[in-house]
Amino acid sequence: MISCAYPKAQFLPHKDEILAAIQSVLNSGNYILGEEVSRFETEFAQYLGIDNAIGCASGTDALVLAMRALDIGPGHEVIVPSHTATATVAAVAQTGATPVFADIDPDLYTLDVSAVDAVCTNKTKAIIAVHLYGQAADLDGLLAITKRRGLFLFEDCAQSTGASFHDRKLGTMGDIGCFSFFPTKNLGALGDGGAVVCSDNALAARIRRLRQYGWDDNRLSLEPGMNSRLDELQAAILRVKLPRLDADNAERREQAEYYRTGLAGLPIGLPSERDDALHVYHLFVIRTQDRDGLIQYLKQKDIFAGIHYAVPAHLMPSFKGKGRLPVTEKIVNEIFSLPLYPGLGELAQSKVVSAVRGFFSCSPSHCANP
Repeated sequence: MISCAYPKAQFLPHKDEILAAIQSVLNSGNYILGEEVSRFETEFAQYLGIDNAIGCASGTDALVLAMRALDIGPGHEVIVPSHTATATVAAVAQTGATPVFADIDPDLYTLDVSAVDAVCTNKTKAIIAVHLYGQAADLDGLLAITKRRGLFLFEDCAQSTGASFHDRKLGTMGDIGCFSFFPTKNLGALGDGGAVVCSDNALAARIRRLRQYGWDDNRLSLEPGMNSRLDELQAAILRVKLPRLDADNAERREQAEYYRTGLAGLPIGLPSERDDALHVYHLFVIRTQDRDGLIQYLKQKDIFAGIHYAVPAHLMPSFKGKGRLPVTEKIVNEIFSLPLYPGLGELAQSKVVSAVRGFFSCSPSHCANP
């Protein structure tokens, strides 16, 4: 069986070091906001080239903390893509602000700058740039809007840790960058985890306060806060994996190129890459009109693809977006993700390529019964 994602493959190469790191934490007797978290925060900030990184419980919490730190809440609007993980939109709703949906670029699947500009109102406070699938959003265009309109820009880097734009790591160009360390991410823990990054020291201090009840150093609540702490075990695991991140991302790019070469000439849309950006291929997303037929064909050959994402957020009952998003609504019926992750291996990839090519070369009756 070939799965779309397989977090264990990212554990096994580092098994001994990870187990040693876990044992060290267990022996320390300090399990919450100790030295491992502090060291990871320093190392992650240095990796990104930014002054501050604050660990938290999840990528969703990272977005909530970012918005709360800049006083975004009821009565405010935050522009988001509908084509994103639900977490992006759920975080806006958790602050009491209203998510406003904008359509996406038909080739790169990130926010369409002209669509963003069109939905701005006097209630708009921020834009969340989702760097989807490992691909940078159009930061030049979005930053131009935020500068002209006096808005905040948050970078949702849940799927793009290690990616860059204009030779700067994603997460460092907006007001605040938000990361997820869910096990399937490019930098994945063995449980939930997240981080908020920024260059403003005063803002970072407030985020640190907000992640733990609004406490100051004397555990006096200066303002209402959350309980959103990155635990020592996950921080220790992330410290083992962080030095390998660039190599893992390079492997993802090699696998993407293997697919690109092997699938050339077929009636499918292959991923595009933004100019002057480094795509880190959290997912390898292709597009075809007979998406469901191809997925079923692959499944019969023990190859399990994924759909990211089948239902856009603006069509979910929880969010009830206004208006139509024609590009988003079209592509969600055509896109799906092929297996791709460090450790997948060329043999598995060759089977995926052969199966996809087989689907397009066989007759409809043959495809139904491979």
